[in-house]
Amino acid sequence: MSDIKFIGVEKTYGRKKQLKRILDDIDITLTRGECILLTGKNGCGKSTLLRILSGMLKPDEATVITGLQSSNWKKSRKLLRNQVMYLYQEPYMFDGTVYRNLSYAISGVDAKQKINQVLEWADLKHRENTEAKCLSGGEKQRVALAQAWLKQPDVLLLDEPTANMDDTSRKSTEALLKKFKDTGTALLIASHDINHFSHIMDKRFALIDGELNDVTNISESSQNNHDDQMNSVKKYANNISLFPQNTQKK
Repeated sequence: MSDIKFIGVEKTYGRKKQLKRILDDIDITLTRGECILLTGKNGCGKSTLLRILSGMLKPDEATVITGLQSSNWKKSRKLLRNQVMYLYQEPYMFDGTVYRNLSYAISGVDAKQKINQVLEWADLKHRENTEAKCLSGGEKQRVALAQAWLKQPDVLLLDEPTANMDDTSRKSTEALLKKFKDTGTALLIASHDINHFSHIMDKRFALIDGELNDVTNISESSQNNHDDQMNSVKKYANNISLFPQNTQKK
């Protein structure tokens, strides 16, 4: 996998006087084996950005660069759908067992062997014959990550992957994400909680008023008041581009 770079991502909603710019000329690079944490208030555009990067939502403007190729988002959409996987906050489970849900993600002569492997990988072996819709939120998230493991995407985008989880489930989910990172998957995690994912995060960015700000090294003295922190970020880190100056393949 080469880096996937998005240049000049823009998205607006509404019409004429009601027009609202959600994403304003955003540059972002998804790099092999790197984890980016994306924070921001409700409605700031985190999910919108993730859906654009996954090829699910058309932006107003965006250029996609992979390797030596550069093209607009529309021409790159098929590639994005093949290489990038987006996991929702509440993973959807089909009717049937955990095993059956996993079987939808893979085919071929070695499918059974790989499903058994991923059941062990995700600590779901004891749940393989359980109805998937009856699982807890944390277990459903592990099923979704197991499906991702079977599909082997180059990039994994996650929207609030540990929301409403207890501490045990959260740590289990984070441990699986670290395994993805260690095997070279690029991770982009959107989350309200700036305290989570610190042990796997390489960079942290805040989406504020449509702009992406690098807050990786900014002091978090106001962690207990998220709104205060966002205002501080806007003051000290406005217009810092996420686009790296010296990107190297790992």
